[in-house]
Amino acid sequence: MPNGVPSLRILDPQFKNNAGRYLFQCSLAALTILVILLFLDVIAHTAIIATLGASAFIVFTMPHSYASRPRPLLGGYFVGMSVGCLCCFLSCSRLLAPFILTPRASYIFFGALAVGIAILLMTVTNTEHPPAAGMALGLVLNEWDYLTIVFILAAVVFMSGVRQFLKPRLINLM
Repeated sequence: MPNGVPSLRILDPQFKNNAGRYLFQCSLAALTILVILLFLDVIAHTAIIATLGASAFIVFTMPHSYASRPRPLLGGYFVGMSVGCLCCFLSCSRLLAPFILTPRASYIFFGALAVGIAILLMTVTNTEHPPAAGMALGLVLNEWDYLTIVFILAAVVFMSGVRQFLKPRLINLM
């Protein structure tokens, strides 16, 4: 910002010298989401798919950042999914029914609780991956089955594996 005048640059200065890498890495993200969309019900799993899209963005545009490393990526999803599943089961529990007025109130309460607990556990265990907090919420708000859980884990492991395998060829695009 010379003389205090903001830059009007639209394109990232790195793009000119790395256009091929930009296209390659963004294509990896798109292909990852394509595979996910082929296997998950787009309507029933909207929030779940959105969190995986956010993770694909992080993994393939910032492959050398902390959030793209296996510990936060895999650990964050493990925490988010565990907390989301637990809060989902609690939201449907007959034991808690007398304390919660409506099913909507149950979703709201346990969805918020899932996000808060997931964030706490991720920060305490050093497995911070922001989209995984969204996964905790998505599992409370969306219908899912155990096959969905297995597929999400496989998708996250796949993203992490692709990142690890191609890491020497990937650059941070941001």
